[in-house]
Amino acid sequence: MSQLILAIDQGTTSTRAIAFECTAEGALRPAAVSQIELAQHFPKPGWVEHDAAEIWNATLQTCREVVRKAGGVGRFAAVGITNQRETAVIWDAATGEPLHRAIVWQDRRTADVTARLAAEGREPAVQAATGLILDPYFSASKFAWLLDAVPGARARAVRGEVKLGTIDSWVIWKLTGGASHVTDATNASRTSLMDLATRAWRPDLCALFDVPVEGLPEIRNCADRFGECDPSLLGAPLPIHGSAGDQQAALVGHGALRPGDAKITYGTGAFLVANVGPAPVASTSRLLGTLAYAAGGDTAWALEGSIFSAGSAIQWLRDGLHAISESRQSEAMASGLRDNGGVYLVPGFTGLGAPWWEPEARGTITGLTRDSGPAHLVRAALESLAYQTRDLLDALAKDGAPPLSVLKVDGGVTANAFAMQFVADICEVVVERPAFQEMTALGAARLAALGVGLIADLEDRPVEAPARWEPRMRPGEREALLEGWRRAVKAAIIAAR
Repeated sequence: MSQLILAIDQGTTSTRAIAFECTAEGALRPAAVSQIELAQHFPKPGWVEHDAAEIWNATLQTCREVVRKAGGVGRFAAVGITNQRETAVIWDAATGEPLHRAIVWQDRRTADVTARLAAEGREPAVQAATGLILDPYFSASKFAWLLDAVPGARARAVRGEVKLGTIDSWVIWKLTGGASHVTDATNASRTSLMDLATRAWRPDLCALFDVPVEGLPEIRNCADRFGECDPSLLGAPLPIHGSAGDQQAALVGHGALRPGDAKITYGTGAFLVANVGPAPVASTSRLLGTLAYAAGGDTAWALEGSIFSAGSAIQWLRDGLHAISESRQSEAMASGLRDNGGVYLVPGFTGLGAPWWEPEARGTITGLTRDSGPAHLVRAALESLAYQTRDLLDALAKDGAPPLSVLKVDGGVTANAFAMQFVADICEVVVERPAFQEMTALGAARLAALGVGLIADLEDRPVEAPARWEPRMRPGEREALLEGWRRAVKAAIIAAR
């Protein structure tokens, strides 16, 4: 009987576990899945929190369910983990209990801290060392805030009594019964504390952000052994042999392993990751330099652009505005209009990401007339995905990346054919969506399979042909739409200032 990999995909809106069967050809096929939605907490405007204990309970529950569905733990060879990145967790080393709600990657509460550091002229040195700009998006300022919020936490962290980490570290700590306080290099590269050149924590950056290095996890490569599961949890001491942040895992899942390959994941946010090869590239266009993966003796680097609100804009239409009752209605409503009627939505609900990096920006609607209705807002939200993607691709081109012939996409929003065709039209690129959508989980499974020796390399071996959308919009129409978008973004930024 073929062996299975248990992939844990801990995301922003849900936690899922998927069992992947490793075929004789080296392809990974889904065999069982379990998913639990995650509660979102918004204690103040711009603040976003998760309950780390809830995340762990959901992780354990989904894993047990998948093991049961797949026929028992004896079929599994290893565990792989992928996770929402930058989200910061603090917990008690003795009890294993979180000391505060986790601060989610979208959270903007430390914007004043990163703005102060930028005003002091610190950003060039931080960016040179880490590839990242100064922004509350990244984990370092979140760690510092948590250490200040929990009385005595900073001193206890120095003594090893309090642990800090991103979600991967938290889940691995719990899976191993507290035996492993580790992270992988892709997650570490998103903290503003890891040196890209050495892939080690930098004491000067830890001092700059006031984060004691003693509280941070050990950094390992993506297919290394991260520990083994406490056998009381799943019934056997399964080795944890793969880990990567969700966007890097999706890059691996897509098989985007060559320089010039790129993917974008349309989830809660949207994240463009472009493989730039075996050496880091410094961006001059406010993109992020980051580690793509380090596994099996190979290391690849990437440039990344982050869109903070993608699927969350559709959720807002449904839950906040009540313009739709379910997300799938958006495609028919948008397609029913001849055009956007001049209406643009800039979804700056938690600020604007790359290439603008305006943490104080908020959602803005422009171009409303008496003829505007709910369908125009729905269409504007879907169109905003394409405009923001175009902004990222333009920035990538300015950084010297070769033009894309194909943009690989995944995530829940890609089920919307109107949105994907509009991305192809506005970005002037073929859009390709794989038949199997869970690219983050697939990437984690592939890293774990490599680490445990079930596969020899990370090459993609798709089992079904992808869906494709080709650009068909006239150049004049495209330019007019983009000009309207740029005016809308300018209005949102001016309003924020």
